[in-house]
Amino acid sequence: MDIFAHKKGGKDTHMGTTDVITKNYIRQNDVFADACNYLIYGGKAIIRPEELKEMDTAELGILFENGVHNKGRKKPESVQKYRDVLKSAVVMQDGQAAYLIIGIENQTDIHCAMPVRNMIYDALQYGKQVDQTARRNQRNRRTRVQKKGEFLSGFYKEDKLIPVITFVIHFGAEEWDGPMSLKEMMDLQDEVLEEYIQDYRIYLIDPVKLTEEELGKFKSSLREVLMFMKYSKDEEKMDEFIRNNENMSRMDRMAAEVMKCIGKIPMEIEEGGEVNMCKAIDDMMEKRERKGRQEGIQKGIQKGIREGREKGIQEGKKAGQLEVLMELAMDGILSVKVAADKASMSVNDFEKQLEKVMSKG
Repeated sequence: MDIFAHKKGGKDTHMGTTDVITKNYIRQNDVFADACNYLIYGGKAIIRPEELKEMDTAELGILFENGVHNKGRKKPESVQKYRDVLKSAVVMQDGQAAYLIIGIENQTDIHCAMPVRNMIYDALQYGKQVDQTARRNQRNRRTRVQKKGEFLSGFYKEDKLIPVITFVIHFGAEEWDGPMSLKEMMDLQDEVLEEYIQDYRIYLIDPVKLTEEELGKFKSSLREVLMFMKYSKDEEKMDEFIRNNENMSRMDRMAAEVMKCIGKIPMEIEEGGEVNMCKAIDDMMEKRERKGRQEGIQKGIQKGIREGREKGIQEGKKAGQLEVLMELAMDGILSVKVAADKASMSVNDFEKQLEKVMSKG
């Protein structure tokens, strides 16, 4: 049974609600850090939730004119896009601090242009950094002589960009079969040419493809959310997952909201506290099974009525045919043997039917 099955209609409204719920869920620092640690460090707790800081998800990019806007200079053209979640992180390893900007995009549906979409997000973020650095340099009014390349961009040779990484989490029960890189979106036949074409990969968490070992590397409620989606089309696996995972009986509210929304589970979730998802999923599966049985009974009744009607028509035709054959036999037009053969009856049975008719007459 597919617990993701739902009625047609209202898709846009549902998708909008799902978008908000998944964003709010991933925005939690412990969940965000868990996803990043899985993808970057194989599940090791290197990125700490307390080191994450929320950033503006609007990516406003200047289309590379001089970052220093002098009087009389035409205002450069800009473009704006909105990410799902964006955070800055400080990663400590071997006593060294690394600064990162990490974005996570939530996808309930497969997006076949995701490599381009992520590339645009990251490029806009780098463009924003260049512009902000140029503005800062102008405010600080550096006194050293600018080189030509520095003057054109406002970005000095010693200035550095903060690395930007974008991840994708697929909140769906179908296996992601969209392109995983920019080159996969192209029809490249020339190997020489391919060498000069830049590629751009997406880094994806796809629940259907995750193994039990990989799922075990998640430390937050994200593990249960991913397992819920992975087993949603397998009733036996889902039942086993619910019975053997005690966390499902005390799920945090925001994770429960994700499961409710994506799985179309008819349940009320109160503010605060923990949620017993085991009972909610059990009730939903029992309700759907009961509905399935009722629909099966109704279909059986309708089929029986239809078959009975068809049988009655056939029997009526047969009775009418027998009546005509008996009249022809009594009038001597057909012999009893020929009439019996045409009625698909033995001579003895045909004669008995004749006797009944004649006795009534």
